[in-house]
Amino acid sequence: MADPIKKITLQDGTVRYRFVIDVGRDADGKRKQLTVTENKLADARNELARLRHERRTGQLILPSKMTVSQLLDAYMASKADDLEESTLTGYRNALVHVHEYLGHLRLQELTEEHVESMVAWLLVSARRRGGTAGTGLRTTTADGVLGRLRAALRLAVRRRLVARNVAEYITIPRKARKADRRENRREEPWVLTEVQAFVVGIREDRGFAALLLGLMGLRPAEVAGLRWEDIDLEAGTLVVANTRTMVGNARTLEKDTKTEAGERTLPLPSPVSRALMSAQLTQEVEQLSMGSYYQRSGYVYVDHLGLPMDTRQLREHAYSLMAKLGLRKVRLYDARHSCLTFLAMNGVPDTILAAWAGHTNASFTKRVYVHPTADDMRSASTQLEALLGFEDGPSQTAV
Repeated sequence: MADPIKKITLQDGTVRYRFVIDVGRDADGKRKQLTVTENKLADARNELARLRHERRTGQLILPSKMTVSQLLDAYMASKADDLEESTLTGYRNALVHVHEYLGHLRLQELTEEHVESMVAWLLVSARRRGGTAGTGLRTTTADGVLGRLRAALRLAVRRRLVARNVAEYITIPRKARKADRRENRREEPWVLTEVQAFVVGIREDRGFAALLLGLMGLRPAEVAGLRWEDIDLEAGTLVVANTRTMVGNARTLEKDTKTEAGERTLPLPSPVSRALMSAQLTQEVEQLSMGSYYQRSGYVYVDHLGLPMDTRQLREHAYSLMAKLGLRKVRLYDARHSCLTFLAMNGVPDTILAAWAGHTNASFTKRVYVHPTADDMRSASTQLEALLGFEDGPSQTAV
């Protein structure tokens, strides 16, 4: 077999060693070849052996001029048919920072040092909005940016564009996480007494039923998307099958539930059933009052003209009520946390807890949504009295 390595003499007398190797076929089935030139014969032989081995084992990485930005575009295109519009918007927003900091680099030149430098920039001066421009992002936001870059690089590895994912083991520094927790302490979800005070204080409010649905564990988007056809007041059940969520804080997107587990049938607690009956009656009265101006949209959470209201309106209304009642302002979404914590502390099994929340993973529900308070832990304190309070019992006389 003829030696594929050819000796090339340039016009100035310099000697080079060159070979051409088949490296597969393109999308149209045409043969692709790679030309390699080395200064030394030994280097050319080593490179030829490496390429043949990687071609045989499926590990061959061809030189590419693709930039990081081009990879990110390919990654988003690969997700277009798999993700909901709101999720795609979140991905695009996260990748804006990667485009800005790393997008110009050749993908095959990207290193761990580049990614670490980007992380440092994210935490110090990457903010564009939602605060003072030029300051650092929250660690949770930076985590999201890094996670999207990792996912895009996994696609590059699968498509044999790069040999390894240089972002795979890069993390947000622990020191930064601790500083973020100190400086941005998040409000704890309401405890039982606060939930009860809120319920008592909003009994006469027009949105009472919608707010109770949030307090019983529905996501804000599930409350906004709930239709009367999803509710069976006689059977005392509701079906969570439709959501209305905000896309980019500009428009409302109607879609099915976030996950397959999110589509679920829940029994209605009697206070919620009564509130829904009252809301249904209110809508009927308003329809009679407004006549042709009223639009019977079929949603539970509507305005005085029957038009469905969105999650932003739900949140703003809830926050105004919290202020009016003198209660701590907490995220409306945290009503789920309060509900699930209460259920968990009162013995509801983990599998039921996850199903109620619309999760597939019970351990995730317990880890993220259950927040035991000091009062919740009093039962453990009582049990420990039997172990630690033995000196209070009858004295034991040695025999």
